[in-house]
Amino acid sequence: MDSITVSIRNWFSRQPAVFLAVSALIWLGLYQALIPASETLVSWLPVERNSHLGGALQFFFYDTPKVLLLLTAVVFVMGMVNSYFTPERTRALLAGRAEGVANVMAASLGVVTPFCSCSAVPLFIGFVQAGVPLGVTFSFLIAAPMVNEVALALLFGMFGWKVALLYLVLGLSVAIVAGWTIGRLKMERYLEDWVRDMPRMSAQYEDAGLTLGERIVAGFAAVHEIVGKVWPYILAGIAIGALIHGYVPEDFMASIMGKQAWWSVPLAVLIGVPMYTNAAGVIPIVQALLAKGAALGTVLAFMMSVIALSLPEMIILRKVLKVRLIATFAGVVAVGIFLVGYVFNAFL
Repeated sequence: MDSITVSIRNWFSRQPAVFLAVSALIWLGLYQALIPASETLVSWLPVERNSHLGGALQFFFYDTPKVLLLLTAVVFVMGMVNSYFTPERTRALLAGRAEGVANVMAASLGVVTPFCSCSAVPLFIGFVQAGVPLGVTFSFLIAAPMVNEVALALLFGMFGWKVALLYLVLGLSVAIVAGWTIGRLKMERYLEDWVRDMPRMSAQYEDAGLTLGERIVAGFAAVHEIVGKVWPYILAGIAIGALIHGYVPEDFMASIMGKQAWWSVPLAVLIGVPMYTNAAGVIPIVQALLAKGAALGTVLAFMMSVIALSLPEMIILRKVLKVRLIATFAGVVAVGIFLVGYVFNAFL
């Protein structure tokens, strides 16, 4: 354990509840100051507030701390929650469960776990070794990056609880149905040979019995690990969103990503697949696209394809899956994303 972690532990170990309460009040105060602070920053610059550049700068100055504050709070809380859901415990919960029920459990666990595409291979290997069915494993691997706590918190903060809830329900549905479908296809033979030949291990877990102070340390560690990695993607996403917000005409965006263009959903998915980012980086772009007249379903299909069907994740999974299984996985998930996009466009 490094000296910083020791110092943090000593700071609040005696009064962890007080520390959490004070931190929450400071966070709320900073969040409430975002709009006036961003307007003040723009007023100090030699630009017109109502110009394209002024609008883009205000968007950037407001969204950058907003997204970072939301992300830090969510990652910290989920870092504490995730101290209950280690990879070992997740495997133990899923091993030996019947398909169907296990698909629902796997997708639900994916929402509260911090795993991303970079950890796809070790997670996949661990699930296979623990005897978790292939379709159940895919339900988890789809839900973990696509319907994670970061995406839900940012959607809630930017668009309200209705959009966040709809995204949660439909995203989980995609993960559950796609995993169940892959399981029904019995495609275990399309695992790489070395994966199928690995010895099976028992899925056991012992609760470490962490204290509240130790779980707070876990929250700080999650913030350091996750926010420390994704902040460049956040800045890039907000910069792109600011340019869209300030310079892209509304009519143009509505014409290519609006409800009237039936091809907008598959086009959005095709555009999203080659991109490599995460929920924190893509949601500012989603916000800007919606403000310019893009349809909600089309934009969410774009977001889901970026997060759940990214080309880098396909390349990573190629280490453990044969091409036919990867193609089946991508095709089933893509169909689910198409349905989500069309449903949102039809009813919202």
